[in-house]
Amino acid sequence: MPQPLIAGLKTDRLTAFAAREATRYGRSRPKSAAALAKGAGAFLNGVPMHWMRDWPMPHLPLVAKAKGARITDIDGYGIDDFCLGDTGSMFGHSPKPVADAIRKQARHGLTYMLPTTAAMQAGQLLTERFGAFRWQIATTATDANRCALRVARAVTGRPKVLVFHGCYHGTLDDTMVELADGNTVNRAGLVGQVQDLSLGAVVCEFNDLAGVEAALAKGDVAAILTEPVMTNSCMVLPEAGFHDGLRALSRQYGTLLIMDETHTISSGLGGYTRLHGLSPDMFVVGKCVAGGMPTAVWGMTDAVATRFNDYDARRPAGHSGMGTTLSGNPMQFACLVATLSKVMTKDAYAHMEKGAVRLAAGLEASITTHGAPWHVVRVGARVEFICAPGPLHNGTEAAAAHQPQVEAALHVALLNRGCLIAPFHNMMLISPATRPRQIDRLVLAFDEILSDLFA
Repeated sequence: MPQPLIAGLKTDRLTAFAAREATRYGRSRPKSAAALAKGAGAFLNGVPMHWMRDWPMPHLPLVAKAKGARITDIDGYGIDDFCLGDTGSMFGHSPKPVADAIRKQARHGLTYMLPTTAAMQAGQLLTERFGAFRWQIATTATDANRCALRVARAVTGRPKVLVFHGCYHGTLDDTMVELADGNTVNRAGLVGQVQDLSLGAVVCEFNDLAGVEAALAKGDVAAILTEPVMTNSCMVLPEAGFHDGLRALSRQYGTLLIMDETHTISSGLGGYTRLHGLSPDMFVVGKCVAGGMPTAVWGMTDAVATRFNDYDARRPAGHSGMGTTLSGNPMQFACLVATLSKVMTKDAYAHMEKGAVRLAAGLEASITTHGAPWHVVRVGARVEFICAPGPLHNGTEAAAAHQPQVEAALHVALLNRGCLIAPFHNMMLISPATRPRQIDRLVLAFDEILSDLFA
């Protein structure tokens, strides 16, 4: 009787391969294992952030240092880093202009609750890079999205946000919803969630303009919040006309359009929005915008700013519910200026794009050679192999394409061969510091793994 297949692989071969790679990893990093065991009692489940347990290795490596596109762990292994902090270090670890800015600002104070001349410069640079928005500074994209939604609800007087099934916009409650049998429900797995989030949100499928129009026609949606490309699971590209349709529908029904470019900033200088001529009402980007210093920015057009200022002048005195004490600190502005002026450059993106094309071509060639029913997607410097046929059209298809057992084995095997990719999907980034030989090593490692799995 034929064996059942997972992503085109025989299950017994996959199981044996995964066990062998896990054993190899466990034996190779005794110092990390010992340090984790020694410090485990201080943290919940032994890790400083609970999601770190989701890495697929038998135990985590502990990082000793990182520079450019290279990590060294405490067991002495050098690792080509294609995860890059899941975009937080997309421009490389500790770019020199950012490191210099941190050292300089550290001598003059870390937080004051007051602006600096660098803050004024950062505002001008943000406009040059991303467009004519009225900017605000946050610490994470979660914070930025939360504030943007508050403004959208304030100026429209409407309660709901429209998001797409399978999206991720940080850990704000408003977007932790999904589709189930055509209905908007709380996402499965939420910890301690007591409210019905569907009272403030509605979910549609990505690329489904008819579904979007049906939701907007009810007249209770303040804003559409979307990534230009779905990136949190298996990557889904927008179909031709989708973004034009979103813009037209949002205007027709009086709904604001918010673009969250926290991942798609990989697209090119100015992000996907600038590269493809999109015209959102509000714009959000975080993670790498200040070179890895925890920073996010959110902005609104002049028209939205005018509406918000009118609303703000009329509202009762009291807390706005927006902003955190450490946001907008001088260290963020120093790093924003350094990144926007010296790191996030046309030349940097040209290098990143060239490397990503090289990586995508190498992965595609290996997949074809071994007859794997998989495909590769690329958005600028961001590349992803997906262990299913493609292209994918929406979040439901992306969830079905996700193959945790296969992906976990691949991630451990790649790390055993000196390559780190993002843990929650098969995402890889090319930084300005990534060298062709690092890309070729990753492609070679990937091909070696497929040779074993599909033999």
